[in-house]
Amino acid sequence: MVAAAAWLLLWAAACAQREQDFYDFKAVNIRGKLVSLEKYRGSVSLVVNVASECGFTDQHYRALQQLQRDLGPHHFNVLAFPCNQFGQQEPDSNKEIESFARRTYSVSFPMFSKIAVTGTGAHPAFKYLAQTSGKEPTWNFWKYLVAPDGKVVGAWDPTVSVEEVRPQITALVRKLILRKREDL
Repeated sequence: MVAAAAWLLLWAAACAQREQDFYDFKAVNIRGKLVSLEKYRGSVSLVVNVASECGFTDQHYRALQQLQRDLGPHHFNVLAFPCNQFGQQEPDSNKEIESFARRTYSVSFPMFSKIAVTGTGAHPAFKYLAQTSGKEPTWNFWKYLVAPDGKVVGAWDPTVSVEEVRPQITALVRKLILRKREDL
């Protein structure tokens, strides 16, 4: 009887644990500092694997920065993760990548260190994004929309423009702002 009660308590505790989400992960920022993605919980995030030498670079960086300027940083952030897995189009160092993005596009959104986004060496946060969305990146500039609770609510390949995704992002941000007003 005691063993059954102990097992029941363990089972209940295991069930009570919160399910893992995107904001549970950590990543190294572009300057080498370990950052808990938890700091973005409560806001909407668009997570993007970026590359400096891709045909999609100019269009996406400009649109991502405009989105950050229009909606961020209190309720929304673009979270950029450089990746060199597709066409070797992000060959530079983190310092050079940051310099390029800030100088060329005046990027103000958070940037992280270069990572792998697919395969066995993929960063755990991107493994989570791929598993929960059912869509693994196959090229640069995949976009994952993450809700304030850390759940993935959308994923798009680079042929889908940031402008096409903007209405969904704006709706989530609007919903977040209204909820915060109600809580006042």
